[in-house]
Amino acid sequence: MRRTLHDIILPVIIGHRGYRAKYPENTLASFSAAMAAGAEMIELDVTLSKDRKVVVIHDDTLNRTTSGFGPVHQATLQALKRLDAGSWFDSRFAAESLPTLEEVLILAGGKILINIEIKSSAWESGFPEDAVERQVVDLIIRHDLLNSTLVSSFHAGFLKNIGKLPVHPEIAFITDRKAPQNTLDMCQRLGVFSWHPHYKSLKQRHIEKAHAQGILIFPYTVNMVENMLMLVDMGVDGVITDDPGAAISCIAAKRKTSAFIPPRD
Repeated sequence: MRRTLHDIILPVIIGHRGYRAKYPENTLASFSAAMAAGAEMIELDVTLSKDRKVVVIHDDTLNRTTSGFGPVHQATLQALKRLDAGSWFDSRFAAESLPTLEEVLILAGGKILINIEIKSSAWESGFPEDAVERQVVDLIIRHDLLNSTLVSSFHAGFLKNIGKLPVHPEIAFITDRKAPQNTLDMCQRLGVFSWHPHYKSLKQRHIEKAHAQGILIFPYTVNMVENMLMLVDMGVDGVITDDPGAAISCIAAKRKTSAFIPPRD
């Protein structure tokens, strides 16, 4: 049976940009590896190409993770697809190209939960008809993934716009280590499914307040075992990690100990 956001088993292991620790981030190989490792959700980043196609890449420029150079938004999809998006990580991945969001949805849709982060640099005032957030929601609906896809962003404007749409997926707000004190109040006003804070900014009182408001907490980027264990003990609902395989082993080991407290229903 296809799992949805509302019947997930906590704590959720979320593969950050797929399986970033062992594969080139935000590639189909990375997402496939996270799925094979047993992650319950993958996280990925999207922005627009020059010809306004939704592409999957973290940085605003091509320099770090592809064979190209310059801003992503200045290259057409055709040009982007010609780039090598894997060799920077290891020559074994030279065949990896920069994927479109639709390619990821085809690969992973119905098999794993998906968290799509819209990059703040793609923001456009006026909410145009082909705005990135409209396109993301349209693709989710087209592939029948409304119940299993989460759309997140650091930019609250995207989340507000998505909330205006007649049909839309669940949304999540992301904050950095300097999250405003009123973050959870903002999350409540936005109607988010979850809050994704930097794990070092998270306090016990934040978790208690979020849960009292029905908001789940998925901190990022949690890679050290001791931090995973600490956060699970604090009561987080999942972790966003570069190494989902290690996180799964960590949680499985903890569940075998008497100290582990089962997650909330």
